[in-house]
Amino acid sequence: MEKERILDRIEAPCDLRPLGVAELTRLAAEIREELITTVSRTGGHLAPNLGVVELTLGIHRALDCPKDRIIFDVGHQSYVHKLVTGRRDRFDSLRQYGGICGFPKRCESPLFDTFDTGHASDSISVGLGLALARDASGGDETVLIVIGDGSMTGGMSFEALNHLGHLGTRLVIVLNDNEMSISKNVGALARYLARVRLDRRYQRLRDGVESRLAVMPLGKAMVDAGEAVKDSVKQLLVPGMLFEELGLKYIGPIDGHDIAAVESAVRAAKRTDGPVLVHAATRKGAGYAHAEEQPDAFHGVGPFSVETGKANGGGDVAAISYTEAFSRALLTEAAANGRIVAITAAMPAGTGLDRFAERFPERFYDVGIAEGHAVGLAAGLALGGRIPVVAIYSTFMQRAYDQLITDVALQNLHVVFCLDRAGLVGEDGPTHHGVFSLTYLRSIPNLQVIAPADEAELAHALHTAVSADTPVALCYPRSATTGIGLPESCEVWEPGRAEVRRRGKDIALIGVGRMTVIAEAAAELLAAEGLDASIINARWVKPLDTKMILQAAGSHRLLATIEENVGAGGFGAAVAEVMADAPERPPLLRFAVPDCFVSHGATDILMKEIGITPENVCSAVLGRMQQLSDAGAAPDTAAVKAAEPIPVPSISSGSR
Repeated sequence: MEKERILDRIEAPCDLRPLGVAELTRLAAEIREELITTVSRTGGHLAPNLGVVELTLGIHRALDCPKDRIIFDVGHQSYVHKLVTGRRDRFDSLRQYGGICGFPKRCESPLFDTFDTGHASDSISVGLGLALARDASGGDETVLIVIGDGSMTGGMSFEALNHLGHLGTRLVIVLNDNEMSISKNVGALARYLARVRLDRRYQRLRDGVESRLAVMPLGKAMVDAGEAVKDSVKQLLVPGMLFEELGLKYIGPIDGHDIAAVESAVRAAKRTDGPVLVHAATRKGAGYAHAEEQPDAFHGVGPFSVETGKANGGGDVAAISYTEAFSRALLTEAAANGRIVAITAAMPAGTGLDRFAERFPERFYDVGIAEGHAVGLAAGLALGGRIPVVAIYSTFMQRAYDQLITDVALQNLHVVFCLDRAGLVGEDGPTHHGVFSLTYLRSIPNLQVIAPADEAELAHALHTAVSADTPVALCYPRSATTGIGLPESCEVWEPGRAEVRRRGKDIALIGVGRMTVIAEAAAELLAAEGLDASIINARWVKPLDTKMILQAAGSHRLLATIEENVGAGGFGAAVAEVMADAPERPPLLRFAVPDCFVSHGATDILMKEIGITPENVCSAVLGRMQQLSDAGAAPDTAAVKAAEPIPVPSISSGSR
């Protein structure tokens, strides 16, 4: 008879407290098995969660949740938390459309998910605000932050620590130190934590400075002389005083895989009057050999074989990802131009810069989770005559918006921004969808914006950007490419020149980026209905090909723009601005992401939900053309219809 799982008895964190050591050990093993089995099918952030199994159990045993509150920085390491807070029965729906999210969601669990997260380094700020609100209302609950050492490199973390140390507010910070963010951590802080973590003398030395001094000649007098002398001696002898100098009590380093040690440390921190940092050393991917050996590869994975650790097959083997296409194109450019340097923010593998780093290590900079610094660094490099290529996900570039404007565009510095994951990214959900990039980029003076339609165009666009003398941003998706391959040689595009892929007389379909494929498919459907459609590949979002737009307006009964960006301020809005002053103004349909935060799920499902499919485009165009026929509108006299995106069902960013 199969033994009942302890995990199946855990409905809430309070169910953890009666468990003994043996049961907790068995529970940790069951959780790891559940994580591996589920993520192997759904994909997700496996290695981070394998590394925090015991840490999460120890934290929940020490806290009194839901009275006490937990905030996870980034939140990709919250799977274990979800399993022990009433979502075990739904865990197999992880990251699936209508299922539970891969990040904390207040609407998913109002009791246990305190804050919606997805980006790094904001947890201490939010936690401090929550703690101050608690104090103002006379509460006594504990607010606890779980933050990784990668997120601790972000500037916002240090801004919050500075304020926290100044206020002295009661707050517990658990530093999950696994030496990695997505890839291996870099920088002075990483070296500092490694020194503290690896020096086994640290704990004894930290706790015993005064007693050691007391037996030394004049040591007792030095201790009695006052805090200033004592602290200066500690600084000489102890490498772990950084956080205490910032005003936090420091506990650690402790073994983050020892549930009892974690529980004891958190309980001690709860009793402390003031801010406390618990430094827990963990292993990313712990308990699954493949993830331990390749923690960066298993940070975020698609479906894979549990036995081999290899990704499941499927798809067109000839079609590489856009990330890989960018990586190859950049290597070609860098080999031909020694002024090119590359910058990323803790994501060399995710952005495709890992191969550049291997081939040109002296021209590569990983700044850690510090996007604002990455852009500021690029500005300085450009000022010094280099050509910086900054590769960051679209959603993370939002964190450096001020630097985009002030440090780069205002001074018209030649920096190339390569924004991976532009558009919907699928299962990672609303914090990671890159659906705002066209809006926030096209409003910046001096900045050119290109959205290539396929991998060949990505190579041409990169070559164009590197050859420019102004800042340029490239926006491209997460998905596999079309399979047409990269060109043998690249050309420099004329700024603001669109490409006509097909000429028709009835409708002009203008696609942006990979939405050009949607335009082509919709044109085929319309042809079956007897309508002749032009297909225009916009290529440039800024400068816009106004000449092409005006020509299309004068020769078609209807225009339609298709973009994988929010409708507000996006490409369609730019076309509408041009049309507002056009002498010949046919109606304009705009297909774009609705004014909502799009949920998580497979990208094709999400595209259907928001109404951006060839079938929906065809249906909407047919409907509008019928309206025009019924009204007897002539091509050059119809009123402008700079419409909102086609109405679609409201999309929640939470679970369903």
